[in-house]
Amino acid sequence: MKPRKKKKRQFRQLFARSLQRLAPARSGSAEFSGPLRSVAILAQEKLGDCVLLTPLVRNLRQAFPDLEIHLIAFSRASASFFMNDPQLTAVHLVKKQPRRYFREVLWRKFDLLFNTKDHPSTHFLLQSVLIRARFKVGHKNPFHEGLYDRLLDLEFHSHMAAKNCALLPLLGVTADAEACRPSLPAMPVSEELTAFLGEIGASAPIGVNLSAGQPNRLWTEAKWQALLERFPGERFVVLSGPEDVDAKRRLETRCRNVIASPPTRNLYEASRIVSKLRLLVTPDTSMVHVASATGTPVAGLYREAPQDISRFGPYAIPFEIVISPTGEVSGIEPGEVASAVRRLMGRAIGKEA
Repeated sequence: MKPRKKKKRQFRQLFARSLQRLAPARSGSAEFSGPLRSVAILAQEKLGDCVLLTPLVRNLRQAFPDLEIHLIAFSRASASFFMNDPQLTAVHLVKKQPRRYFREVLWRKFDLLFNTKDHPSTHFLLQSVLIRARFKVGHKNPFHEGLYDRLLDLEFHSHMAAKNCALLPLLGVTADAEACRPSLPAMPVSEELTAFLGEIGASAPIGVNLSAGQPNRLWTEAKWQALLERFPGERFVVLSGPEDVDAKRRLETRCRNVIASPPTRNLYEASRIVSKLRLLVTPDTSMVHVASATGTPVAGLYREAPQDISRFGPYAIPFEIVISPTGEVSGIEPGEVASAVRRLMGRAIGKEA
């Protein structure tokens, strides 16, 4: 572990121990009872985490139509993702507008608080203590003990969609694997994208996603081109985030089997395209969860990190995983990915319901 990362980890643990000594002790094994009129959910920061939180929000709304569901956001990305979700009562951004946050969150008392992180986080633990709630729920971790009325005990490598939904049985709500499938809140779709969706119709091209959240998860443009050239008889759509639009355009120009598509402005627009695909090839990023939401098979490019696959991998869809021998996705060769794509195609798969 790098020295800087080690120091941050030590600080988080020291901070957690301090809260455990100072905050009123909670048992960690209590059963929830009494009325459920309001809940505060501490949402993780990244877009992929947001997608994996959607089944919990959806199931809570279905089970408790009158429940006030307040989402506590720690990043602009998570706040923007959920801002227009009609299933939520309100979205509160912790680090901005402190007076408003104090008035709307810290001043009131909730029936239930849920910390979605299963490891100690300074901001999440602090808000867990500051936010007043009759009953507080977290995931089992030595640094969470004494801070929550109930600690949910799921195996570390359980998928995060299932871990989020583990709150539901505590409230008397049954949630099977399909109920825990992610979804995406509707967002505006451009006229250009709507026209493109009409053009591809039911042709079911293959999609490739260039973008990834971290440099060690990126595959090179040259390798994407080599992959596309191995399937001259197939039609492809290239997806990317804003930072990779130029690479997307170059591939659309160079490769005759690529259908030019408009850039997407948000995950929901991307999901509209992914829902039309036969399968998606993507690095380990939020697009894996978009595919899980739309029931689209995935060929995923991963580093040698088992927790990335078990906790954040494809959920309830057919998939093939290609793992880099170097610890970086760029170490994967096009031939390995092509073989994974052929295996998926050879299974004559249809999309999950």
